[in-house]
Amino acid sequence: MKIEPSHLLKLRLAVARFGEMDGAGWWNTKGILGPTGKSALSRGFPETHLFAQTRIACAVATARCNSIFAPPGCLTLWNLPAEVEDQIAAAWPIWCRSPDSWLPFFDDLAGRNSGNLVQHLRELELIDPKTEAAVVPLKRSAEGKSVPLPGTGKPDLATLMLLAAAFSKGEKLKPAIPYIRRDS
Repeated sequence: MKIEPSHLLKLRLAVARFGEMDGAGWWNTKGILGPTGKSALSRGFPETHLFAQTRIACAVATARCNSIFAPPGCLTLWNLPAEVEDQIAAAWPIWCRSPDSWLPFFDDLAGRNSGNLVQHLRELELIDPKTEAAVVPLKRSAEGKSVPLPGTGKPDLATLMLLAAAFSKGEKLKPAIPYIRRDS
């Protein structure tokens, strides 16, 4: 399945930034994708600090989400098939060679750690109105740890946007991990 790796990475980054301790408090990073992270990592990684910040934030968010809810046979924003992760891995060196093209996104992202996640995703042009509408009826599971998406899905753009936007059903200090059963 071919996806746009940069769109997926931006979705992950928007959710990761929103969930930091200085935001929703879902995982144990505090401003790694904000000014603090930039300041701390730009000395050691002057050209690629954005992607060092990205690695840290995504690794912590992945681990935290997996510790809360990791359903077998399902897709989450942080648990996608190997072929999708391979697309990101293939694009990574290209991104690192031209970090300046990412600066406007990271600068915008730095201040987006509170408020409404769906609104942030919309303002960052990462979701469409259809996704925004699809999030409204979603509910947290009975135990409050997950947000089941209806039906089954594959890692296409529509599913990825919904997996990111459905994190909005989480609460401060209480993330709810969106998931969808994978098409067989």
